[in-house]
Order: sequence, then C-alpha cells, then structure tokens
Amino acid sequence: MLVPQSRYYESHGLRLHYADWGNEGAPPLMLVHGGRDHCRSWDAIARPLRQHFHVIAPDLRGHGDSDWTRGGSYALTEYVYDLIQLVRAIAAPQVTLIGHSMGGMVSLIFSGAFPELVSKLVVLDGVTMLPDAPKPPTHERISKWVSQLDRLHDRTPRRYSTLEDAAAQMVLHNKRLSRELAQHLATHGARRNEDGTYSWKFDPYQRASAPHRLWPDDHVALWSRIACPTLLNAGESFLAGARSAGLERYFQQARVETIAGAGHWLQHDKPDEVLGEIRRFLGLESID
Repeated sequence: MLVPQSRYYESHGLRLHYADWGNEGAPPLMLVHGGRDHCRSWDAIARPLRQHFHVIAPDLRGHGDSDWTRGGSYALTEYVYDLIQLVRAIAAPQVTLIGHSMGGMVSLIFSGAFPELVSKLVVLDGVTMLPDAPKPPTHERISKWVSQLDRLHDRTPRRYSTLEDAAAQMVLHNKRLSRELAQHLATHGARRNEDGTYSWKFDPYQRASAPHRLWPDDHVALWSRIACPTLLNAGESFLAGARSAGLERYFQQARVETIAGAGHWLQHDKPDEVLGEIRRFLGLESID
C-alpha cells in the first residue's frame, strides 16, 4: 500500500512537517486538515488523487509532527503564512487547495489573499464564520481569550493506556467513524509518553480563540477576491439546510453541495461520496 514520505520545512522559526505523496511532475494539490487533526487524516483522499496530482498534506503548526508555537499563538492568518512558506518550499506557481473545517477556513483566507496562487478550491464543511455572525465587543473577546488561556495553562493532557483506547474515544465523538479508521487516525495522531501511555499530538493551546481574529466582513471581502472555481461541500452540520442558502453569491464562481448522511467529518463518514464530488469538480471523472 502506498504511503507518503515525511518531509519538513521552516516557517516562522518552526520546523513543520508534511506528507509528500510523490508524483512531483504533476500539478500540486494541497490537503489542509482541521483543528486537532493531522496530515494522515487525508489518506483515503490522497491515494487516489495522487494519480493526477503531486499531493502534499501538511501538519499545521501545533498539530501532528510539526512544532508547537511558544506562547500558544494559533491565529488563522499564521496558518496562512505557513502555507505560503510551503508553497515556496515546493516551488509551486499555483496549487489546488482542499481544506476541511479550520483547514477550510485557512484555505479560504489563503485563496482570497493570494488568488493568483490557487487554481481550484474545495472546502469541506469549513465555512465556520457566516456573513451575518455577530461580532462581540472587544473587551468580551479579550476577556474570553484570557479565560481560555488560564484554563489551558492548568490543563493536563489526557493519557490513554493504549492506542485502542484513544481510537475508542474518537468513536465516542463520531458514531459514524469505523473502528479501522479510528485506529488509523489514533496511530498517526497520538504520541507515546515516557510512562508508556499515549496523548494526542496537538497543542492544547490551539483551542484558544485569538481576540484579533478576522470577522464576517473580513471573510466576505476575502471570498469576493477568490478568482478560481470553488466547491463548498457540507455535511449535516455547519452549512446544513437554510444556512447554506445563497452562500455562493459571495464568491465569483462557487457552488454548494451537501453530502447526505455525513456529519462534520464528511470525508471520514462518506469517503466515496466526497471523493466522487472532488473528482467531478476537478474534471477527473472521465480520465481513468
């Protein structure tokens, strides 16, 4: 079974990891995972797309095998900077971006800020800031952020006796997740502690919401700058039903599709359906 090569690059003084699926002569395609996830979460999507693309799947800062930041700084724009550095590292004039959840938001910001660098964009349940979302007062945002950091300072990472126990915890959070996939995700998403137990690789400080984040008007302005064809794929969660109605009007050329029977982790819940949507969008359905 094809497995990717582990490679590293530097950004912002951090050593960041990515999975390189090879096929370097092909157009680059980047898979951007969500919060508290990792690059090997994409394996079922990466393997078949590798026939047509040079597939790259980064571990975002504070996740997987990438460095954690000092001080727990994880604004979306910092992830965007890291992606810019990765695009430079692989010397890509343009990339196709596929992002899930937080990775979808990062991909949207990237594509709006640097539209000339993105040829096509797929966002899997990643529009988590809707245009009509209220903006809390500044003092409330700062107070919330300080409270979050205080709680995280005293937080002890959860320890699991075995990888099987860690996988079982994932199934508790997503009933649609198969045991086999949960085991795969836990194997690549947890590291062994000195006492033989396992803890998740992601930095707990990634949970904090930066008070200087982008807000609805910022996102809408960036969406309007995205020049490439865009597919907004949703499960039965963030963009379910009426919430997705008319969202495409904020983009130059976008459409919204819903995957029935899938939750937020739609690429895990319905991998064949999601891959089929991606293949059709990328014009691959008649190639194989």
